[in-house]
Amino acid sequence: MSMAAPRALFGFVESFFTECLPRQRGASVHTVRAYRDALKLLFEFVAQRRGRSVASLELSDLDADTVAAFLDHIESKRSNSAVTRNCRRAAIRSFFKHLVRNDLAHAQQYTRVLAIPSKKARQRPACYLEADDVRAILANPDRRTAGGWRDYTLLLFLYNCGARVSEAADTRWDDLQLVPPRQVRLRGKGKKERVLPLWRETADALHRLRARSATHDRQHVFLNRHGQPLTRDGIAYILSKHVSAVVRERPALAHKRITPHVMRHSCAVALLQSGTDVTVIRDYLGHASIATTGRYLMTNLQMKRDAMQTFWKHAGIEPSPAKPWKPKPDLLAFLQSL
Repeated sequence: MSMAAPRALFGFVESFFTECLPRQRGASVHTVRAYRDALKLLFEFVAQRRGRSVASLELSDLDADTVAAFLDHIESKRSNSAVTRNCRRAAIRSFFKHLVRNDLAHAQQYTRVLAIPSKKARQRPACYLEADDVRAILANPDRRTAGGWRDYTLLLFLYNCGARVSEAADTRWDDLQLVPPRQVRLRGKGKKERVLPLWRETADALHRLRARSATHDRQHVFLNRHGQPLTRDGIAYILSKHVSAVVRERPALAHKRITPHVMRHSCAVALLQSGTDVTVIRDYLGHASIATTGRYLMTNLQMKRDAMQTFWKHAGIEPSPAKPWKPKPDLLAFLQSL
């Protein structure tokens, strides 16, 4: 095997991540990292399948059968859902489109990979918390301590804004306006920005948090105990810690996997229950399509119950009188006659 073949693959991978994604497509850091992880898993799988090291892989090793086997592998062996499988597939497709544009000699091989279909994924109802559950979680942090106040402010911010965990982690003090009109500028997927209103309670909590963090990082809002910006995992840990503390009083929470994204779902459902139009919720959450926001209409069981009761009243159907059944004296005689 010549050294040119592995170098060709490396060259295309390098140009994909240094030129194609950031400069041509304007991909965010989060997109680059997600695509990196997908290709890393693919290359490790192919290397193990071929019995070689990743450094010795060639473009010819990346055929359609191998890529299809990899997608099956992450679903069956790594327990990835169909949704995650499709996300990995999307990252791989993006890389192979880059290969088609830059290596026409092997376009037929790459086109076969691009022809691998996505897998139909079952859309499960979004997990969310009722307002009482959110209030219980918000009441748990010890606000007398600096860490407790940060936790309370962070959880209140997530619920107020329906922010993605990455949006909360990236929020800076320059993004906030804590005097009327109170608002925050969030940077979402695809570098899209949106401005959201803040409750007075959220603004007051942020005011106090800023006073407590005066000696630390003056850019990022939410910091860890070392004065560094909280990571996605750090935010997830804080939420999990306070959820675990209230499970004893609210055992139903033990059956839910509560992540920062559940707080986002909870915000959306609360807006829906308050009568907010779906198009407004779409803009509030930063959804690209109204179809994504419409998922919450299918999720909220209480709204379905209310709709059913309203439908029953408007239908004008009289309830049939329910008379208790009593056996007749000659019942046994009747049964004997059969």
